[in-house]
Amino acid sequence: MNIAILGGTGKEGAGLGARWALAGHSIVIGSRDAARAHATARELREATRRLPIVGHDNAEAARLGEVVVIALPHAGLAATLPEARDGCRDKVVVSTVVPLVFGGGRLFTPPAAGSSAEEAQALLPEARVVAAFHHIAAHELSETDHPIECDLLLCGADAAAKETVGELARSMGLRPIDVGALSNAGPLEGITAVLATINRRYKLKNSGIKITGL
Repeated sequence: MNIAILGGTGKEGAGLGARWALAGHSIVIGSRDAARAHATARELREATRRLPIVGHDNAEAARLGEVVVIALPHAGLAATLPEARDGCRDKVVVSTVVPLVFGGGRLFTPPAAGSSAEEAQALLPEARVVAAFHHIAAHELSETDHPIECDLLLCGADAAAKETVGELARSMGLRPIDVGALSNAGPLEGITAVLATINRRYKLKNSGIKITGL
């Protein structure tokens, strides 16, 4: 599958790109700065020894991707997604975004839309947005010498889009679990704040979620 990662020069986006490249997917790294995207793509090619991995600005990356992954900071959605709207039209768009604020009184505050994923859907009305990949730390993604031990919770309005994201999860060695409509994205994003707190309290880096009984 040809996967475009908007914000792919960040740790989360680059980690996802590395895992998917090793699974045999083609990767397009997107960034506001095309030169930075090219540099990250080169680093991933050297690290994974896989092709093709290329870099472009976010709008061009969205145009080239079969599936588009949003790995941007929450504050960057309104500035970045409108220019990528045409490239995302009728495509599966995966929102990994969590609106966390470190150093304040509240780690997680849902945006007015209810979640970052619902905000992305409003900015990309012709896309099929699925919320997923919130609960895997960037360092876990980048340490590709071992499997990731957690389930992948995902939600969205389009069943076929969720199955596509499930395929991406399975290719990474994760068990996908469909938790319903996109309106559940807020609780999914909020779990990331809980995991971050667990990591800090127990001096961990890789706490995760597994669902029992399935």
